Parts: sequence; structure tokens; C-alpha cells
Amino acid sequence: MNQWKNLNELTSYQKLGQNGRVDLTCAMAGEEGTVRVKKYNAPMAAGMTYYYAAKQVDDAILKDLCALAEEAQLASKFEELYNGAVINTGEKRLVLHHLTRGQLGGAVNADGTDKRAFYTEQQRKIAAFAKKVHDGEIVNEKGEAFTTVVQIGIGGSDLGPRAMYLALENWAKKNGCFKMEAKFISNVDPDDAAGVLGTIDPSRTIFILVSKSGTTLETLTNESFVKEALKNAGLDASKHMIAVTSETSPLAGNSDYLAAFFMDDFIGGRFSSTSSVGGAVLSLAFGPEVFDRFLRGAAEEDKLAAGKDPMTNAAMLDALIGVYERNVLGYPATAVLPYSQALSRFPAHLQQMDMESNGKSVNRRGEAVDYPTGPIIFGEPGTNGQHSFYQLLHQGTDIIPLQFIGFNENQAGMDVTIQGSTSQQKLSANVAAQIMAFACGKQDENRNKHFAGNRPSSIIIGKQLTPEALGALLSHFENKVMFQGFLWNLNSFDQEGVQLGKILAKRVLAHETDGALNTFSELLGI
Repeated sequence: MNQWKNLNELTSYQKLGQNGRVDLTCAMAGEEGTVRVKKYNAPMAAGMTYYYAAKQVDDAILKDLCALAEEAQLASKFEELYNGAVINTGEKRLVLHHLTRGQLGGAVNADGTDKRAFYTEQQRKIAAFAKKVHDGEIVNEKGEAFTTVVQIGIGGSDLGPRAMYLALENWAKKNGCFKMEAKFISNVDPDDAAGVLGTIDPSRTIFILVSKSGTTLETLTNESFVKEALKNAGLDASKHMIAVTSETSPLAGNSDYLAAFFMDDFIGGRFSSTSSVGGAVLSLAFGPEVFDRFLRGAAEEDKLAAGKDPMTNAAMLDALIGVYERNVLGYPATAVLPYSQALSRFPAHLQQMDMESNGKSVNRRGEAVDYPTGPIIFGEPGTNGQHSFYQLLHQGTDIIPLQFIGFNENQAGMDVTIQGSTSQQKLSANVAAQIMAFACGKQDENRNKHFAGNRPSSIIIGKQLTPEALGALLSHFENKVMFQGFLWNLNSFDQEGVQLGKILAKRVLAHETDGALNTFSELLGI
């Protein structure tokens, strides 16, 4: 029987704080650093590896982290989750995003339905629809093929699918899998929709409206914006729009849409990239075969995350080290730094996934916790970040742990040799140099040029960012966030923090305001 205890109630956590601190300036220097890199790593799916030699851990700390994982029952809590327990206590729901890509445990039934069968059926329907579009069986009013797909959604209906599309766009073009260009409308700011509409031919575009409830204000507003533009162009919107929604929403079975594909309440928006939310746009853009490869990478990584030994479970180990950094070492943030331009929006997706999941100050029972929980997440791709915020990372007053991602090969297969090295080699040289610069620093009598070092980082390294590798990366971070929520005794699967602003915004639009809210409304021209 799993017990849900606060982190500071665990004996192993109390012991963890008694360890000495690892000095990376010594540990990563010379031959000792080489030994650490060869020793401190864990396998991931799709041929990738998680390296944590430049983290402030040693054998003693790792042993205590393993004891913490056992006492916190991380593996059995994950097992409980994927076997269909009500893990989302705030909304009294199951948490089933893992089921969209594979069956880790036994059959899960909810609402009188085998949920794995439900998800795979939606994937089959999406694949069949995408094939008809690609083969010219579904065309516009003039009999012309559709060339563009535009997703209309916000939050998890935008950030994850957009990040995944951008991650595979160049790979698909190189490998002959690019079917349709995808664009995204998310912000209720009319400039967002207008900007996208100004770059496409609406007559040859399929629009995907993504709203689980069918009532999301921003999304329905943008839908109306798009429908008005289609009408003004003399087009029938119902011949250009599909919906991704729940079976009970007003969008389901509605003649305003070419087709509808379904999701349910058991998959949160920030975990929905492997559901119909990501499946429709990615299958149309790249073909359902590519989406299936993406799912297989995520499923392979999920199987590793189900392992009981943290030393061979990269997601669990990453989570444990992150909690050690947050709660014992006292670090306030984590930077995600992919040295891959294809992952340009991946940090933004992880920012929502992590901060919306674990940005909580009460435990699963609604009681206040008296320890730090989720860190601030931010990031940009290298090497741009080096010329932006790395100054603070190297010499600022706060130490911020870093999570690098790097690949041996680029996606496009194009490169140039300048001054004896290729662009890819220059990119990889930068990430290797940054890991060591952060860890070891540089002594200098000129304090302005002195680098204290002792700034921890990890890196995930793969051969190339393929659909399988992308799926494995997504799964790794989803499971890391889940395990950290278990450790902090949080409900990582609701998001009450986004609701208050929505309620007040509706009051503003209804002109039911007073005091400062009314004053700000007037200043903003409402």
C-alpha cells in the first residue's frame, strides 16, 4: 500500500541533508573528471544517454538518493498511476497520458471504456484522415489539395504540439516525410491570428480547433476570427476545419467540422502531445508513420522509467538529483539548454509542463508544505543562450543547475568546414566547453574575470534528433516531473493556478468590476 508523505517526513530525506557537498571544481578536473563521466550515466531510449557527472553528487549521495526513492515508493506509485489509480486527487481523475503510446500495466477501464483501445482508435482515425488528405481524397471546394495545416489552441494544445512540429520539421524535409506546413494560432491577441492568416492560402488550409471542453474562450475567439476570414474569402469554413475535443463537448458531431477526433479528461493539456492533440497536426504535417515512430520512442522511454533501480532509470535519477538541488542545496531554478535549433521551443513546453505541474504550495491533501517545490524553468537553444543569459549563469549570485541536450549529428545533413572544423563540431565544442566552464570555473586575480565554478549540469546526448529520440526526450521530462511531484507529495496533474485570472477576465468583459480592477480595465480601453 503506497503512503503519500511529505518530503520532510521521510527519514532518508533527513539523512540526505547530512552529506558533505561535492566540489565540482575538483571532482571534474583531470583524470577524476574522466572517471566520473564514464561512471555517472544512465541509458535512455532511442540510443540516448543521460550523463550527470557534472552534478554535485558522489557515491554516498547517490546511495542516499536511491534510499529516498525506495522510501518515497516512486516505482510503485508510477505503477499505481499507469494501472489506472485516481492519482489526480484535485479533480478525482486517472492520469493516462502514458496509455496513448503503450500499455505499461494491465488494462485500464474508465467511463465503461478500455482506454488504451480508445486512444489507439483515435490514432487510427487520424491516420486514415491524414492519408485521405495526402492522397487527394479530401480536397477543398475547387478540388485542390490542402497544403497547410493550422492548429488553433492554447496552453498544452499549442506549446507541446508546436515544439514537436518544429523539432521534426527539418528532419522530415530531409527524409522525404514532409507533407504539409504547420502553423499555430494560440494568443487571443488578434495580431497572432492575423499574422498567421497573412502567410497562408486559406483556401488550401485545414484548421484544427483544439478544445477539450469546446468552451475555451481564447480558442473559440480565434476560431471565430478564422471563420470570419474564411467567409470573407468566399470559403465554407465547414470544409476547412476539424476538431479535437471530448466526446461530450458541443464540437463533437457538429456539422461545422469535416471530422472530430477525441481526447478525454484523463490527459492534461501539458501531457497531450502524444494524444489526438498532437496526433492530428503531426500526422497531417509528417504522415502518421512519423507520428507512430514518435510514440514508439516515448513508449520505450516509459518502460525504462518503470524500472525500480534509480541508477538505470534516467527519469527517476534526474528527478532525485533535481530534488536534492532544490531542497538540500537550495537552488531556485533550472535552465534547459538544448544545443539543437530544432528544439527551439522545447524549453517553453517544459516550462509549462514543469511549472504548471509542480508549482504548488499545498500537498495532495490540501495542506501547506513548508519546503520548496517546483523550480523556475527557463531556457533557450545554444549557442544563442550563451550570448544572452549565460553571464548570470556563470557569474551571478544564484547558482542555477543546467540541463543540456546535444546530438552528434544535425538533421539537415548539410554543413560547411571553416577553420578546420564543421558547424556541427563548433556547436558540440561549445556545449562541451560550457559544461566544464560551469563546473571548474577559472581562477583570476582580476575579480571581474574570475569564475567560481561549482555550477552543476547534466547532459542528454544522442546521435540525431529523430522522431524516436524526440519521443524519448518528451517521456523523460514528463516522467521526471511526475517523480518530483511524488517526492514533494503534490498533485502534479491539476492546474487551479490558471483559473482565477480567467474568472476575473470574464468579470471585466461583462463590466462587472469595481476598484482597481475597473481602473485597470478602463486604462486598457475595455
